[in-house]
Amino acid sequence: MEIYILRHGVAEDGQAGQPDSERALTPDGRKKLRNVLRTAASAGVAPSLIFTSPYKRALQTAQLAAEILEYKGELLRTKALEPASSPKAVWDEIRVHKDQAEILLAGHEPLFGRLTAYLLGSPSLQVDFKKGAIACIEIERFGAEPHGVLRWMLTSKLAAGS
Repeated sequence: MEIYILRHGVAEDGQAGQPDSERALTPDGRKKLRNVLRTAASAGVAPSLIFTSPYKRALQTAQLAAEILEYKGELLRTKALEPASSPKAVWDEIRVHKDQAEILLAGHEPLFGRLTAYLLGSPSLQVDFKKGAIACIEIERFGAEPHGVLRWMLTSKLAAGS
C-alpha cells in the first residue's frame, strides 16, 4: 500500500473568537497546493481512498487533492487526523482499510511529522513537514507496529519549478 501524507496548505491567521478548526486556506496556499498536487498527479498518484481531518483547511486541501488527482470517492472525515491526535490512532484507521492500494491522508502538524516517523518504524526521527508538502510511504505489512519505507517527499518550494 502507498500512503500519501498531505499537510494542508497555508491557512489564514487565527482570528479572535474564531475556532482554530475554522481557519481556511489562503489564495496563495491554494496555489502552492495545486502545484504540489499537479506534480503528484504527473507522477501517477491516484488514491483509492482519501481521509481528511474535519478542520476546514484540511478538508479544503482534501477537496483540491480529489479534484486534481481525479478521485471520485467520498472524502472520509476522521478525528484521527486532527492536530492533537496520535500516530497510533491514524495507523489503526489505516489498518481497517489495508485492502486499499493507495490512501491519501490530509491533515496537520504536529501530527504528520510524528506520523511519518512512526510509519517508518523510527518514532524518534525528526521530520520537518512543511505546509502543502506530500510524502509517500510504502507499507507491506499491517502488524501492530508499522514498518514503512519512505519513497519520496515533495514540498511546495520544489514543485514551484514544475
